[in-house]
Amino acid sequence: MDAPPRARRKLPVQAADLQGLSRLATDATVGVVDLVEDLHHTIARGTHPLGASPQGPAPGVAGLVYRAVRGGARLAGRGVDALLGKAAALLPGSDSPPARDAALAVLNGIGGDHLEASGNPLAIPMRLRQQGQAVDLDRESLAIRFPAAGPRLLVLAHGLCMNDRQWTRDDGHDHGQALARDLGSVPLYLHYNSGRHVSRNGRDFAALLEQLVTHWPVPVSELIIVGHSMGGLVARSACHLAQQQEMTWPRLLRAMVFLGTPHHGAPLERGGRWVDRLLGVSPYAAPFARLGKVRSAGITDLRFGNLQDADWQHRSRHDQHHDDRLPTPLPAGVDVYLVAATTQRQDSHPMRRAVGEVVGDGLVPLASALGRHRRPALALSVPASHQFVLNGANHWDLLGRPEVCERLRGWLVERQPA
Repeated sequence: MDAPPRARRKLPVQAADLQGLSRLATDATVGVVDLVEDLHHTIARGTHPLGASPQGPAPGVAGLVYRAVRGGARLAGRGVDALLGKAAALLPGSDSPPARDAALAVLNGIGGDHLEASGNPLAIPMRLRQQGQAVDLDRESLAIRFPAAGPRLLVLAHGLCMNDRQWTRDDGHDHGQALARDLGSVPLYLHYNSGRHVSRNGRDFAALLEQLVTHWPVPVSELIIVGHSMGGLVARSACHLAQQQEMTWPRLLRAMVFLGTPHHGAPLERGGRWVDRLLGVSPYAAPFARLGKVRSAGITDLRFGNLQDADWQHRSRHDQHHDDRLPTPLPAGVDVYLVAATTQRQDSHPMRRAVGEVVGDGLVPLASALGRHRRPALALSVPASHQFVLNGANHWDLLGRPEVCERLRGWLVERQPA
């Protein structure tokens, strides 16, 4: 007898999600109208294929039509938004299941800066979580949530388009849980909008950690941070800002671990910049360059690995044409460990080694993950004994491969005082 067909998995959607998606649909409609108007204007003017793009709205009746369409879309959007807002206020809230968290994480990674700037309810607020549940950081709530709280804390930060639940792999392994057992620490997981600028997330992360150590039920003696991919950049940015503001928690920070962190950027984002420039060559293609520039501030920060506000302020975030970042040194007196991966298996052939260096884990080259840079001020001086390269692995394998967990155990457990 044949097994019954498997029921389709439905993506859980909350009332506030419908309101957020409606706002995105309105924004997208207006954006498409703008694009079509620019293209219409360019064609109507008979612009030279390599000339300058005509400025301003389409003239005459065409301009009136485009303005009317935009106005109608915005008016309809406001009406739908008001109705959905009332529905969201009346319906009870519910926990966010893993499928929804995953979908929101991707959406925020791609356009989280726009979601935040437009007040869209789909924007993820930064918070610490455990098992997908937010952790309130007042002393009373922490004492109730962690009645056996100890003095050691382990905080893990996820990467771009990911969320805190994804530290747990399909086989149930979680670096945070495994390390916490060996270290006698409490694991907490950062959940954040990865489409925001790294430095803005770093500022909020620094404030969150200050709240955590201030209100933890017992005095904190040790804090360890583990960051995967962009999460490592957010952690470094938080350290830099916290030290400038003389916060308490950097004095409690004992170790930082970076898993596949693009300390000096990722080639895919640099490729996106070249696509933008190519589309900008012709006024007939220039309107479509807007589509490429929809990518979030968090993604453009990955071009070179921006950590400070000064690395991107005072210019369009798409106009960083070379690596002019300010040096952001690693925190002094903190043990730092770097883990990188390469999709190439270990091979003594020089050509394979060279390919492995460039390809890295498929997203982050080895040099970037290991902090190497031609400018000494930007290079991370981490001893070889604090570095580990995982062969035959991709960017996400760093979250689940047992070799990585064993190396982290060796580093972090062995450094514990007797």
